[in-house]
Amino acid sequence: MTTRSPVHHILRFALALTMGAGLLLIGGTAPSRAQNIVLMVNGEPITDFDIEQRGRLDELVTHKKPGRQEIINELIDDKVKIKEGKKYGVDPGPADVDGSYSGMASRMRITTDQLTKSLEVKGIRPETLKSRMRAEMVWTSLVRGRYKERLQVGEKDVADKVQAENGEKLQVEGFEYKMQPIVLVVPRGSSDASLEARKKEAELYRSRVGSCDEANSLFRSTPNAAIRDSVTKTTADLPEPLRKVLDDTPVGHLTPPEVTKQGIEMVVLCSRKPTMIDTPKKREIREKMYVEKYEKTQKAYLDEIRKAAMIEYRNR
Repeated sequence: MTTRSPVHHILRFALALTMGAGLLLIGGTAPSRAQNIVLMVNGEPITDFDIEQRGRLDELVTHKKPGRQEIINELIDDKVKIKEGKKYGVDPGPADVDGSYSGMASRMRITTDQLTKSLEVKGIRPETLKSRMRAEMVWTSLVRGRYKERLQVGEKDVADKVQAENGEKLQVEGFEYKMQPIVLVVPRGSSDASLEARKKEAELYRSRVGSCDEANSLFRSTPNAAIRDSVTKTTADLPEPLRKVLDDTPVGHLTPPEVTKQGIEMVVLCSRKPTMIDTPKKREIREKMYVEKYEKTQKAYLDEIRKAAMIEYRNR
């Protein structure tokens, strides 16, 4: 049985729905409500309806019609993952799952309602996706938590792999940025005039702030404003547009204001220091080695708990 990583599923699913955004305007076929129990897994049923729903979801993601036994195997995996999670106290509640569902919609640049409608026009209940997401949330937490030491990738192993593949440098010169995000809150539904007034206020603050200490003093006493804890990132951690903004901002000053869902956001640049950072190739190889370790570990773990599961077929 082939297992797929949570990242694989999420990316493929997001791509499928993004490419099919026009489906929001098309009527879909309502799913059948067959509830015949096909099998029991540790005392919990899997029905014909469950299999039909997962099949629709898998087909949307992969653009291929999965075999019935393949779908059943995925549903069995989800059941044993959830049970194993409860054994170790890993049991995300509805609010956690809803948050992950909302996060997926946000990454796809659509609303939660639009995501739900995109599923429904394909005859898929949102609960089908949420159930899948819940199992993967549990599983990722379990594998990373229980096998943290096993999943570590040694720096020497990465370096040897880089040298063996192409002999590139392991590190290049870059910068380390220490910064503090700032938000000037603009309530949802505010008028354009209110937003513009807040933007002008942000520009005024930019002219007054000359250090992180000044920013902390100012924004901790400013109504409807928040200054968050400092974060440190290197050149390799940041996208090119943000790196350019930070490189163009004098140390101690604020970046240009940006309109976001929270309101007007800026960053006060506390320091910018030269440092050595990993090359893109080294980061790529480290990630690949981690994924390989994760896949091998999670497969062995899943095989182990499946063997211990009580699986009883009712109808094939």
